[in-house]
Amino acid sequence: MDYKIIETKERVLADNDKEAEETRARMQKSGTLLVNLMGSPGAGKTSVLLRIIEALGKKYRIGVMEADVDSDVDAKTVSATGAKVIQLHTGGLCHMDADMTARGLAALDTEGLDIVFLENVGNLVCPAEFEVGADLRIMILSVPEGDDKPLKYPLMFTVSDVMLVNKTDTAPIFDFDFNRACAAARTRNPDIVCIPLSAKTGEGFEPLIGLLKAKIKERRRGQ
Repeated sequence: MDYKIIETKERVLADNDKEAEETRARMQKSGTLLVNLMGSPGAGKTSVLLRIIEALGKKYRIGVMEADVDSDVDAKTVSATGAKVIQLHTGGLCHMDADMTARGLAALDTEGLDIVFLENVGNLVCPAEFEVGADLRIMILSVPEGDDKPLKYPLMFTVSDVMLVNKTDTAPIFDFDFNRACAAARTRNPDIVCIPLSAKTGEGFEPLIGLLKAKIKERRRGQ
């Protein structure tokens, strides 16, 4: 008996990519930079974000979309900074997709914002598979996770523009080699930018803040 095989995931991803491009075009037109911040649970996404807001908040208007399965812990924390914040619940899904992101942006109301951060659900697999329309994709790898993660979770490092190695203050405790981790990431993505930093101490943030400022200025010029 003859039958067809339909690759449903390919269709889902194609539809998602189309909506992501539409979101990217809207954000470019409005002059707002969208950043997708990814990483494992406990990697320090919120802590890094707080340092970024502290550095940029006096000059730039910042929006934050906190994505989680079912909590508002991070949104409460970030809202104390004065940034414009919205909490997104994924209903059990381990990632944000383009449609969820578009609806989040509409609810946040990005009018007048210079930069919007999507703190994605904590996961090194699912968020890497789904485009959300971001202009910059930043992933955080923390020292306690180990320097072999680019080899174990290659897609995340392939699609990311920047790899932040967080918790460098714990380096004396863990057997982590920054150069080895960066080299492994670059076997997947030769253009990935590797930045070591510590959200706890604030050390190492200058290159990241400089990069974000440059991207915001670039977005303004291209508006």
